[in-house]
Amino acid sequence: METGVKKLYEVMFLIDSAEAAKDWDGIIELVTKMLNKIDAQILSLKKWDERPLAYSIKRCSRGTYILAYFRADGRKITELERDVLLSERVMRALILRVDHLTEEDIAKQVAAANAPPAPVVVPDGTVTQSEPAAAGTDVADNPEQV
Repeated sequence: METGVKKLYEVMFLIDSAEAAKDWDGIIELVTKMLNKIDAQILSLKKWDERPLAYSIKRCSRGTYILAYFRADGRKITELERDVLLSERVMRALILRVDHLTEEDIAKQVAAANAPPAPVVVPDGTVTQSEPAAAGTDVADNPEQV
């Protein structure tokens, strides 16, 4: 059987934070198995963030996000979506095709996310560690600050 062209995808999994804290290795294994089941070539797989949810999902108020970049045949994405729906451990997932990104862009994003926050020099001359900005936020995104 001929395989299709492997396209670049991004997937964001939402996991219950209590479940992730209890069995992190099991969660990563589950996500990896889901991606391997569709013959995906995993480029990056990491914890993105843990945040309170805007509304409860399956009686959970906090969620842990796992971000993965992978290459896969587009015809197998529906199989991944079905596995997510059938999984009791994955609350939600969003799968996007990201052809505009290169593997170098992905490596830069992963490196930037793992980098420690830059030191900040306060006007009195002291050096402090800055608080990491919330992932995905930007000053330009908030119209009140412009």
